Parts: sequence; structure tokens; C-alpha cells
Amino acid sequence: MPVPRIINAAILLGLLVLSGPVFSSSVVPVAVAQGLAGAPVERACLNRAEQRAAVTDKKAVALASAIKSLRERGQRGEVVRAQLCSEGEKLFYVLTLLARNGKVTRATVDATNGEPITGL
Repeated sequence: MPVPRIINAAILLGLLVLSGPVFSSSVVPVAVAQGLAGAPVERACLNRAEQRAAVTDKKAVALASAIKSLRERGQRGEVVRAQLCSEGEKLFYVLTLLARNGKVTRATVDATNGEPITGL
């Protein structure tokens, strides 16, 4: 049975994420950014339980709403990876999209209101 194009592209681009007790952790450091007071603010992505809690507590919009917002603004492509991340108290989605032509793009969406953001 042939491997679907999306899986093949994800493997080639290193987007396929391994899961299991060896590979998972509750907070994965992504980068360190400078805060307003000059103190480092850790940027980390939430695990699935934390993501569900954030959406349930209305701290973040549902992933489907974030994707819909991108589509309304002309960003097309299949979502191959989605992460809900935080930087201090700010929550945002980092979405990896695969276009029909094979081009991979990244989009960042504010998780509090679903609006796409740039420069993050």
C-alpha cells in the first residue's frame, strides 16, 4: 500500500512527531524571548491535557476556529501540524500547512481571539 502524500511530506520535512513516554513531556521549550522588563520569558508548547483545559476554560479558541480564520484570509493548505504554545500569559497556535503544490508554510494565530498574527 503506498504511503499517502501528506505522510511522505511530513516524514521528509521532519514534521512527523514521535509520541510515547520516551518522547513526550508536559512542556517543550521552543525559544526564549525578551520580556518587557528585560527578563527572559520562556516560550513553550502545551500538552494535550493543557490544550483541552485552555479551550474549556475559554482561555483559547478551538483549533477549528483558528484554522477557519486562516482560511477566511486566503491561507489554503492542509494542516499537517498544530501546536498551542504560550509565551508568558499569551497563548497562540503555530500551524504548519502543506499546500497542494508541496510548499510548506507556517502560520501563527492568536489563540485568545483566533486572529492571525505576524512577527512571532
